[in-house]
Parts: sequence; C-alpha cells; structure tokens
Amino acid sequence: MPMPDLLRALYTRRLRRGVMAGPLPRHVGLIMDGNRRWARQMGMAGPGAGHKAGAEHVEEVLSWCEALGIEHVTVFVCSTENLQRREDAEVAHLMRLIEQVVLDRLLRPDPRWQVHLAGTADALPDSTAHALKEAVEATRTCTTGAHVTLAIGYGGRQEVVDAVRDLMHARAETGASLTEVADTLTVDDITPHLYTAGRPDPDLVIRTSGEQRLSNFLLWQSAYSELYFCEAFWPAFREVDFLRAVRSFAARQRRYGG
Repeated sequence: MPMPDLLRALYTRRLRRGVMAGPLPRHVGLIMDGNRRWARQMGMAGPGAGHKAGAEHVEEVLSWCEALGIEHVTVFVCSTENLQRREDAEVAHLMRLIEQVVLDRLLRPDPRWQVHLAGTADALPDSTAHALKEAVEATRTCTTGAHVTLAIGYGGRQEVVDAVRDLMHARAETGASLTEVADTLTVDDITPHLYTAGRPDPDLVIRTSGEQRLSNFLLWQSAYSELYFCEAFWPAFREVDFLRAVRSFAARQRRYGG
C-alpha cells in the first residue's frame, strides 16, 4: 500500500476507534448533494455519471453506519423539486439508477437493512414505484435492527400537509368537527401521520457539497437535530468525512431548543 494510503487508513482506523468511544447518533439523515458538480469537476460530459457514482456510493456509506451500530439512516435521494425541474432524460436516468441500486444492492439474499420509503409514489415512474415497493416487502422481516428510509419524490412541507390532512380525515371518521380538531390539536397528534411514523427523529443530519441548508428535508423531524455540513461532493464523501461528522456530533451539547 502506498505511504499516503497507509497513513490515511491508519488515521481513519484511529478516528473510528475514538468515535465509537463517544455518544453515537441513533438516527442519521443524509442529504447526498453534489453529484452533478462532482461530474463537472471530474471532466465528465453530463450529470449521468455523477448520479451513477452517487447512487452506488450509498451502499458504502450504509456500511460505515452499520460498523458504528447506527440503527436508522434516512437518505434524501431526490426531492419533488428535482423531479419537476430537471430535464426528463436526467430524471429518467436517475430513476433507472434508483431501481438498479435498490434491486441489486439492497435486496441481496441476506439483506442487512429494512427498507422504508418517504415521499409521494404518485410522482414516480411505475417501474421505480414497483421496485421500491418490492424492496419494502422483501426486507420487512429483516432481523438486523437496521433501518434505511429512502426519501424519493419527497418534500418536507408536503409531508406536513399530508399528515394534517390524514389526521383530519381520521378525526372526522370519529365524528369530530373541524373546530374540535383545531381546538385539541397537538404536536403528538401529527407525528403518527408523518411518512416516517414509527421511526425516531434524526439526531444528526449531514449534507455534502458545502451547501448549508436543509432544502425541505425532514423539516418536522429535524427540529432538534444537530446539523453538519461537509465540503466534499457526495461521490467523494469519504469515511473519514463521515467519522468527523459523527465526532462533531459527539462533542456537542444537545439542547433540544434551549
């Protein structure tokens, strides 16, 4: 092994040991940003190669989470805005990559992660929606205790709207009036109707590419999350970058709004 690679491996191993000795997040949210810019930086002709590298990188990052014992990961794959604003050919390519990664990487004979979805399936091509549904069903009995939520065709504001709508329909079925719902509405009433119902809120949200915003990702759930912004583009996001994010989380004093 060349000396720089050896030193990097030794440093990563030392950093991993240090991180594992401290408090770890139970749930990590990942905003995997920068595929297109990485492709341009690497001199590639179009964004397709960046999306491919980014999609294939998800499995490796999940393995880092697994090594630390992180039980829940939510990956922001694409937003509703991505589906609306990008060119049709780029969106179609991205959807094919999602299907390939889900079917070939997450649905191995012995799946390591139970797959969940967050988003609006109506916005996706039939083949993509079918592949995602198949992943959910095939991993439902996964016994590792590891859960990955794929946020695809997802928008945080729309999630809250849908949750409130579902709550109102449910209360209406019990005979409650709109005034009664409004007068008794609490935070705990809305949470069970979110796309992520039954899973914990993220302790740590990591965004790659240097951008410092949430971009409509888990707006409700991340109210008290610790945020970490990494300069590396998603395909170039290394284990050492991930470990530094977790180390930063461990060093913070969580105040939960205080």
